[in-house]
Amino acid sequence: MIVFRQVDARYPFLWEDARQPAARWHADGDGPAHYFADTPDGAWAEFLRHEEITDARDLATIRRQMWAVDIGDTPATPVELPEATLTGGRETYVACQHAAAALRARGITRIAARTAALVAGGARAIRIAGGERAGKPRDGRTIVVFGPPRDLAGWIAADAASPAADLLDRVHHYR
Repeated sequence: MIVFRQVDARYPFLWEDARQPAARWHADGDGPAHYFADTPDGAWAEFLRHEEITDARDLATIRRQMWAVDIGDTPATPVELPEATLTGGRETYVACQHAAAALRARGITRIAARTAALVAGGARAIRIAGGERAGKPRDGRTIVVFGPPRDLAGWIAADAASPAADLLDRVHHYR
């Protein structure tokens, strides 16, 4: 499975140790936890939400790498939490961290959930049929792979890139 991750080019695209700061699906010291999106829209939306970027004028200042990463075909275990928790703000992180820790205690190393960063139907592809046409909207997914990145391989899909301006309206911004 190929997934996407955007990063600051000054740093490696994956974590190798537990010094990774806490985030939605892992607490301090629980890393490495590798966060991916099933679409480039989802990867960019995570960045825009986290950085609280809401003004299209700010997009011109963004220069990040987009990586396409092969995470293999091991299925991800869905996380069962209320929609409000899955898509909530930082106040929902503890509940998500507890759910992920319970799954990890059962030996699960890969989870999937609806992304918090895109509105419902916010992952939109483009199709070519008599010119460019919007593809069917779908919910974005976040896939988290826990543990050392030994079996993960990535390719730079874009360097010094920025997200498209039309994505801002599809980001589920913090309230």
